[in-house]
Amino acid sequence: MVIGPNGEKLGIKKLSDALTLANYAGLDLVLMSGNAVPAVAKVMDYNKFRYEKQKKLKEAQKKQRENSKEIKEYRLSVTIDVGDFETRRKNAAEYLKKGHKIKAFIRFKGRQIAHPELGSDVLLRFADALSDLADIETKPQIEGRQVWMMLAPKKIERK
Repeated sequence: MVIGPNGEKLGIKKLSDALTLANYAGLDLVLMSGNAVPAVAKVMDYNKFRYEKQKKLKEAQKKQRENSKEIKEYRLSVTIDVGDFETRRKNAAEYLKKGHKIKAFIRFKGRQIAHPELGSDVLLRFADALSDLADIETKPQIEGRQVWMMLAPKKIERK
């Protein structure tokens, strides 16, 4: 079954006849459905078809990214300095404004594991610094050699 460049059905043709038609029109013969009986082929500009398909795929991925918000991870340390802390706070604030969730964690090194409360204190200080933009979704939890916490953007109340 051959379909013309404007969508009109040209009928069932032999492969050589269909190729001749496509060549005469200056276009390509593209197999649309090889499993159908009879197989369906369309006379079209294949490069344009591929371009349109890629464009639709990118648009769909963009919409999917907007719908499913990401979780951004921030690694802090027990001995984090003020400048590093502020930098991570500013970056996290930007992501929270976009509606993403934040996972902040501290991986203990060496003998730091003896005082996990110090890691929890740093995470709570991080949450407090972002309290105007975020709520604590999961309080600091210890898992092996790390402490982690989840922050979610605050819900905006509409009046």
